Amino acid sequence: MGQPLIIRTQLSNIPMLRDRYPFLYFERGRMEIDDSSIKWISADGKHFRIPAAVISTILLGPGTSITHEAVKILASLNATVCWVGEDSLIFYAVGQAPTANTYNLKKQLALASDPEKSLGIARKMFASRFPDADLRGKSLKELMTMEGQRVKALYLELSEKYRVGWKGRAYVPGEFQLSDTTNRIITSANAALYALCSSVLYSLGFDPRIGFIHSGSPLPFVYDIADLYKAELVFDLAFSLTAKLGGDYDRFCILEAFKNRLLETDFMGRCPKDILNILGIKSKEKIS
Repeated sequence: MGQPLIIRTQLSNIPMLRDRYPFLYFERGRMEIDDSSIKWISADGKHFRIPAAVISTILLGPGTSITHEAVKILASLNATVCWVGEDSLIFYAVGQAPTANTYNLKKQLALASDPEKSLGIARKMFASRFPDADLRGKSLKELMTMEGQRVKALYLELSEKYRVGWKGRAYVPGEFQLSDTTNRIITSANAALYALCSSVLYSLGFDPRIGFIHSGSPLPFVYDIADLYKAELVFDLAFSLTAKLGGDYDRFCILEAFKNRLLETDFMGRCPKDILNILGIKSKEKIS
């Protein structure tokens, strides 16, 4: 038998990022090549051809395997591969092509390395949370103090709204079960939100390690972006579900409710646009 026909794709022929589908999620199956295309074989034996050249990011969930040749082809197409948890709600690792375009990364680094511009980006992030406040002249420390006070007030407001007891945010790493139900839901939803934000940032070519507000942590930019959505996707969800579940922690109910919030708020559609808007990058500037 002859060798499978593999047609090498030139970078100049790859669709621009703005013309690509942001991501596809797969679980419980195998990804391999079939002649010149990427093929997905599901656990029940069904075969699907994947238009890898027009996909920005492949998310591989539990029960998946991928062949060496498939990774090589995806890399040649500048498609990012991420290894994630169930429903992409945990982010484990990422594989990026060495030939991937660095346009957005250069923009991010230029903004983050200039103290004045970096502070300007931080103010834009806080502006959405303080629409009526004049943030001009505010230092990063002052902005973060304002945010801390806002979040504490929001916790109390939601506690009264849903009639849920609240003693404050408390979570000890490795001792998840010791937290109360509301704190456990917040912790779980935060982890899921961080995973999704990581996937979006990688798919756009940004570095999650280069932030504008947070620093000294593994994923500063992820935390910067996630904070934009926590009020609607995490905090309100946690208090409302605590009341609904009577204080019980039901993982599947929480997961379903979180996914519904994502769909209702069009998170995956909004998040990439919000990031580009905050950094002042026009969609047409993006390159494959």
